[in-house]
Amino acid sequence: MPPVTGAISRALVEGIIKENRVVMFSKTFCPFCNKVKDRLKSKFIPYHAVELNLGTETEMNNYQDLLKEMTGQRSVPNVFINGKHIGGCDDTLKLDDEGNLLPLVNAKATEAHNYDYDLVVIGGGSGGLAASKEAAKLGKKVAVLDFVKPSPAGTQWGLGGTCVNVGCIPKKLMHQSALLGEAIHDAKKYGWNVEPEKISHSWEKMQMAVGDYIGSINWGYKVELRDNNVKYLNSYGEIKDRHTVVCTNKRGKTEELTTQNILVATGERPRLPDIPGIEHAISSDDLFWLPECPGKTLVVGASYVALECAGFLKGLGLDVDICVRSIFLRGFDQQCADIVGNHLEKEAGCKMIRPATPTSIEKLENGMLKVHISNGTTVVDEYKTVLMAIGRDPCTSGIGLENVKVELAESGKVIVNDGEETNIENVFAIGDILKDRLELTPVAIQAGRLLARRMYAGAVEKMSYNTVATTVFTPLEYSACGLSEEKAIEKYGLDNIEVYHRKFWPLEWTVPGKDANLCYMKAITIRHEPNEPVIGLHYVGPNAGEVMQGFSAAMKSGLTKTILDGTVGIHPVNAEWFTDLSITKRSGAELKNSGC
Repeated sequence: MPPVTGAISRALVEGIIKENRVVMFSKTFCPFCNKVKDRLKSKFIPYHAVELNLGTETEMNNYQDLLKEMTGQRSVPNVFINGKHIGGCDDTLKLDDEGNLLPLVNAKATEAHNYDYDLVVIGGGSGGLAASKEAAKLGKKVAVLDFVKPSPAGTQWGLGGTCVNVGCIPKKLMHQSALLGEAIHDAKKYGWNVEPEKISHSWEKMQMAVGDYIGSINWGYKVELRDNNVKYLNSYGEIKDRHTVVCTNKRGKTEELTTQNILVATGERPRLPDIPGIEHAISSDDLFWLPECPGKTLVVGASYVALECAGFLKGLGLDVDICVRSIFLRGFDQQCADIVGNHLEKEAGCKMIRPATPTSIEKLENGMLKVHISNGTTVVDEYKTVLMAIGRDPCTSGIGLENVKVELAESGKVIVNDGEETNIENVFAIGDILKDRLELTPVAIQAGRLLARRMYAGAVEKMSYNTVATTVFTPLEYSACGLSEEKAIEKYGLDNIEVYHRKFWPLEWTVPGKDANLCYMKAITIRHEPNEPVIGLHYVGPNAGEVMQGFSAAMKSGLTKTILDGTVGIHPVNAEWFTDLSITKRSGAELKNSGC
């Protein structure tokens, strides 16, 4: 920032130094100043730069004369940390090289203590690993505890949490396997001499390949922890008191770790209904590790987990029924959710049993599962596999939160403030266990990194849970960023929002002759504000995640309808239609596809 103009007094300079943790008197063109700035940025240390050359020459000279009188140094950069004069470029870089910069910047977090660790993280999923590595990079002594309790069906996995082992990674790879099967069928129309009816899929080969890749990630995480000097313990963690965590390994041996701070990042596990025969069902914790093909499958639920799994199983050539209690994709935009659900039924070929719930499961002598389903009457059918995907519960019981009186919601989720701090001063929490937070891997990773920087680098940036994009990897993919139409109406009122929408026909779908009216997109704006700020984007079509990622950055930067309209699209791609949305829902005009 430019220097304060006017009379340059000692009191003025001392005030600037006092009000900011890190102050640098600098010149924008000075290479040594830029070296210090780059070093501070690399450590995520916020600083206040007073750019002397942006004022008048007289003011610049007055500043430098006064600084020399105060410190004996007239040159720039002239650096102060917590009121202490550090010196110039070499002095500041040397301070960091010797490992003394961060402790000086964040004096409170680096106060001497007699605990074994600065931070113990309970949970080795995406968020816990990100926070632990970041804290270690900032010079802290860190331990990570990760212990996977077997699922009711007996499935276990390695380090890395849900996403890597039983979530995003295997799900996306199996979704890709299904898409490749679809592409083979399309290839014939594009001139390839293939006979789709003669191709077959090997679940065993796919599962082995996916499992091998996951194993490589598990190993990579262990290597990263070692390289970052993070202690990894394959032990179950339970909080004994505010500064003690009891670790129990798989042999039942216990040890106690003392720590200045505790981070809880234990994630969630699938919820199973209390019905007779539930022990014969599996969850997403088991599906991806099945050594043999699941065969005819009943998927129970309408969450994104349920619909994604049903979609790729059907795409792999299996018979799939979906038992839906009420609506598709609760919490998502319901118009888009219905498009996804209807496509699964009418185009992909899944059988929908709706509204319905299973009431019992019986294992027959031939190994098949006889399922009783209630939908007003009782439907009975037989399946090789029953997959329960009705929701997930936070892993917050049995880890000692009650011992330190951490506040929980009725759901069992942890209540935190906007800095992921619980009601207990030195106990923090991140990830899927948080109340009213997005349950997404990148959210947990970002929150973990930012928390570590605030704790140990003096940073101030907090996790923003707004305008975070997400994708549902069903056969017809769906991505969203911002508010659903329902939430937009609830927040702003129907008369204060505008919904621009259209159907579109992907060019790659034209040759195979796929339905021209399946894909859909919409932008939700605040109607009466200048330039119409975009508060929600929704896209149903191919490559949904790739389409939405860039738009999420635009929304975070203040995207408006005016900006969208003024953007030149890339032709011919599906995303370009966001730059040509002209029909509003309010108009009632019919949605029609036109050529490219």
